[in-house]
Amino acid sequence: MTVRAEAIAVENLHKRFGPLEVLKGVSLTAHEGDVIAIIGGSGSGKSTFLRCINMLELPSAGTVTIHGETIAMKKDGHGGMMPADRKQVQRIRSRLGMVFQNFNLWQHMTILQNVIEAPVHVLGVPKAEAVERAEALLRRVGLYEKRDAFPAFLSGGQQQRAAIARALAVQPHVMLFDEPTSALDPELVGEVLTVIGDLAKEKRTMILVTHEMKFARNVANHIVFLANGVIEEQGPPEEIFGAPKSERLKKFISSIH
Repeated sequence: MTVRAEAIAVENLHKRFGPLEVLKGVSLTAHEGDVIAIIGGSGSGKSTFLRCINMLELPSAGTVTIHGETIAMKKDGHGGMMPADRKQVQRIRSRLGMVFQNFNLWQHMTILQNVIEAPVHVLGVPKAEAVERAEALLRRVGLYEKRDAFPAFLSGGQQQRAAIARALAVQPHVMLFDEPTSALDPELVGEVLTVIGDLAKEKRTMILVTHEMKFARNVANHIVFLANGVIEEQGPPEEIFGAPKSERLKKFISSIH
């Protein structure tokens, strides 16, 4: 049996916003090729957890390790934590692909310019090489014909597919998806889920916060149910959805059917 390397290891992660503790000691390990879906009700800490992995939110306590490298943290003087080495965070973050709820495309750039921005200006990829790679990615997500269009002229589904291409352009170790379909009209959800599903088939390491339960069940190999800032239950999809143990998870699943 092949032992897969750890892609992400989060240990005892806490996050407070003032007196409110949103994450209360969450630990999670993703091995290479894992597709982990994080589910739970609103306010359970799902998005905050994802944002702590790439330091868009700074954890109050705990450690985050990406591909064997632990992000060094120090006290910030206000009872919280901050990165000890900003360059380390920038370097690690440059290899994490993040897809947000609201696309976060640069509106003043064409779709192609959006996709080549990080490879050229963060990773130092020659522009011609970045353009060639970007065009291949845009073909793959069905947007090659829209490469010279600006985001405002694309549908929400097209913008999210462009955002996925942009995240893939840095050749990330791990893809992080934060409710990638929640801002979309229902008829546009399928086109985005199809792209994400294709990535999962390639054995890309992904952590996905989603409220699309059927999709999570079909695509993920591990489900994490977050409730009130802690992992209430986790396991393979067939157990989580087919034989939930905790009352809270049972109630959550019955509420979404």
